[in-house]
Amino acid sequence: MIEHKEYRYEDIRNFYFENEKGQRIDCQKVNGNLFLYNVDGLGFEKEVEYIRVGNTYVKNDEYIKQNIINGELEFYEMTYDEYKNFVDFILKSEKLKIIYVPKLSNRTEYYRDIDFVKIGKSEEDEYNILVSPIQINCTSLWYKQNTVNYTIEPLTDEIRWDFRWDSSFTDYNSRSLQYINDGHVEAPIEVEVSGHVVNPRLELYIEGQLYQTVTFNVEINAYEKLLYGTKENEFYILKQHTDGTTESLFSLDVIDFENDNVIRIPTNKSCELKIEADNEVLNAQITIYPQYIAV
Repeated sequence: MIEHKEYRYEDIRNFYFENEKGQRIDCQKVNGNLFLYNVDGLGFEKEVEYIRVGNTYVKNDEYIKQNIINGELEFYEMTYDEYKNFVDFILKSEKLKIIYVPKLSNRTEYYRDIDFVKIGKSEEDEYNILVSPIQINCTSLWYKQNTVNYTIEPLTDEIRWDFRWDSSFTDYNSRSLQYINDGHVEAPIEVEVSGHVVNPRLELYIEGQLYQTVTFNVEINAYEKLLYGTKENEFYILKQHTDGTTESLFSLDVIDFENDNVIRIPTNKSCELKIEADNEVLNAQITIYPQYIAV
């Protein structure tokens, strides 16, 4: 006789769907009327090409195949209304993520950008449950979102922080973040620097040696922001004006096109990322996105 293990609620994994506005749908029925189960496609698969040399096969190329996640959604209570609300959420969202929490006890969240491509519809069963198979095409690897904020109150010189890693201050003209990327590939970053700041620059040190410098020949006025991001297919350098509109700074007047202007954090190395300027850097935010082939 097979003994079935009893799982505590905090050991259960959970999924969410999130749109570009940060709105979420919880897929854990303990907290609502929706449950995602029978999930397949959370691992990875390689596409490998070989060349035959006599009786030996030499690997020529390999890459990670695009993940496709399949599962089933169960709708409980007012099932058809819940189904319609879910479909409306999916169709009205411009960008979608699936969020995976391996255990509710530690609440670590892994994100993946997705295209929601299929949802079926059945009839309610005798328990008033509607079961819908779904298919999701993944458009990114899994990633975490780790953010550090540097804020200094100019009136009191009070330093406030919410750091997740060891960080160090040299002077107000420089901010320094020490980080080790435990992901499987290089980690893109996003940086926000609030004005007033003159000629800001980013420096990446690897194992204590200066590896890369990106200099922005620009003045960011008070209440404006410099925005910089290095995600694949989303590289940008922008100035955000006081009214929220943005202006591209990707020009010869601002950056050196002969330079490598895309900073990504390598894996498993001691790295330090510095934000510097010709004057004080009073407010800045750094977000690092470690990426994982499987979690």
